[in-house]
Amino acid sequence: MDFQEPVKYVGKETVNIDYHHGQLRPAIGVQSYQVLRANRTHPELAEDYGWTYNHAPMLAYWRGRFYLEYLSNPVSEHVPPGQTLLTSSADGRTWEKPRVVFPQYLIPHGVYKGERELPKGSYSVMHQRMGFYVAPNGRLLVLGFYGISPHPTCAPNDGRGIGRVVREVYSDGSFGPIYFIRYNRHAGWNESNTRYPYYRESRDRGFVEACEALLANKLMTLQWWEEDRSPDGFYAVEGYKALSYYHLSDGRVVGLWKWSRAAVSADEGKSWSPVVEVPTLVMAGAKVWGQRTSDGRYALVYNPSTRNSHRWPLALVTSDDGLTFDRMLLVNGEVPPRRFAGLYKDFGLNYVRGIAEGNGLPPDGDMWITYSMNKEDIWVSRIPIPVRYRVDAPVNDTFDAMLPGGEVVDWNIYSPLWAPVSVVDFPGGGQRSLELRDADPYDYAKAERVFPENIWVTITTRVMARQHDRGQLYMEVVDSRGQAAVRLLFDADGTIRARNASEFGPVHEYQADMWYDISLRLDARRHRYDLAITGMSPLHDLAFDAPVSTVERVVFRTGPERRQPTPESDHHLEPDRPGADDPLDPAIYYIASLAVR
Repeated sequence: MDFQEPVKYVGKETVNIDYHHGQLRPAIGVQSYQVLRANRTHPELAEDYGWTYNHAPMLAYWRGRFYLEYLSNPVSEHVPPGQTLLTSSADGRTWEKPRVVFPQYLIPHGVYKGERELPKGSYSVMHQRMGFYVAPNGRLLVLGFYGISPHPTCAPNDGRGIGRVVREVYSDGSFGPIYFIRYNRHAGWNESNTRYPYYRESRDRGFVEACEALLANKLMTLQWWEEDRSPDGFYAVEGYKALSYYHLSDGRVVGLWKWSRAAVSADEGKSWSPVVEVPTLVMAGAKVWGQRTSDGRYALVYNPSTRNSHRWPLALVTSDDGLTFDRMLLVNGEVPPRRFAGLYKDFGLNYVRGIAEGNGLPPDGDMWITYSMNKEDIWVSRIPIPVRYRVDAPVNDTFDAMLPGGEVVDWNIYSPLWAPVSVVDFPGGGQRSLELRDADPYDYAKAERVFPENIWVTITTRVMARQHDRGQLYMEVVDSRGQAAVRLLFDADGTIRARNASEFGPVHEYQADMWYDISLRLDARRHRYDLAITGMSPLHDLAFDAPVSTVERVVFRTGPERRQPTPESDHHLEPDRPGADDPLDPAIYYIASLAVR
């Protein structure tokens, strides 16, 4: 391995950011779920505050539950007041309403010495690169950092902030008292001028023991440097942001930072090789997440783009040895419209984090990650392990063996809170279906199934709509780059439409609560297809929408494919979107089966 490139990407795949999915093949079976949908006018439908800047989520798994922490401001990044919230889930799909874990903090006057004067009555904002620590004694700690931002251009991670706070999460979901675990003493903050006591004042010896174990962990605490920036020698590496790390099989540690930086440590983070830029890991100012997966391999997840304010797609690369990575695949390529204006609210899938080493192992053995969408909504994705991108066996799917509300096996799912995708007990009598339910005015539900790549395929499916006077359901057959050969549409006027080259013409009427069997025969060599639907005469020799050479996926989606925002969209000027906080009357669709041969 070249000393100047501790890790590298050797794959041939690159992204085309003219498309949100980057024209990447998906990692098979990724399920993405919205945790928080910001809501300004109906805060009771979100987190009870109505704040629309939500960002920097972190994950842990402890005693049979997922825990997720994120920070929040009313409108914009670096504009106070700020607070940090926490939510939890038993399955990673359904999450509790977030609760404040670190509240708004009134800054005492006369201590802060920054670039701008701080008026009396000013509040802090929160900024943290680390959220959780499961201590050797089994205690779960949650952490945050109170920073100061007198103006949006004055970042709260400049070393002048107040300090890092910690509290315990108990097994019943309640929280212990808040303490400071590390003050920014060099900036003038200490026990005498801060609201919360130092952790050593706690009478709970197990809590103190957990805090001291964390302070002794040089890998965990290296994530703190950015907000702290103390000159006291506490940090082995300085000057780099948002550390992610994992252990190699030989015991060495790989460290990854923003802006494609990497290094290796042979002594658990006490010292490091030179931190260098890795040119083959293309990324800008968003975070990168790396971990060793349950099958003994390694994965990195990041935005493989040079556009810092346009962060898509969210992609994954894998490795056998943790040093040489290959085969870039898609994790999530959806970028819904940003509903609320705000400063520094970058478009796309922001600041990915997973479960750090020592912070829990979900029993499914899969890789779980979290990120913010447009810095206003919070999401999680479950990536099945081992990572796959091809299907070799014919597809013959029903949903009868799947649990309602559970994993949709081998399907890729994009499931917003107001447009969920789930297995349900319908139409009854022991039969189950995949439900796509859409009440979101600015987002959609999406379910995608990969099948063996081929030139000739026959696809059959059974579909029902619960209404015929609103909503849309698109069914598309696409190639490896996401280009659609065939597009069908259950339209809002009760008409099924089919794309025949440039025309999206009507082919059949549909009724509510009636199953329709759909059959497609595709010939990618001739760029033609045949179509048959219950109750209509078959249509033959229809032209492909795009002249693809093979096909490999079926996509069901409750709205048209999105191209906005584009790489040229101005992320500062977009206004609030009307009606974003009110759900629509739902449009509901069911898929009973899908077969591809």
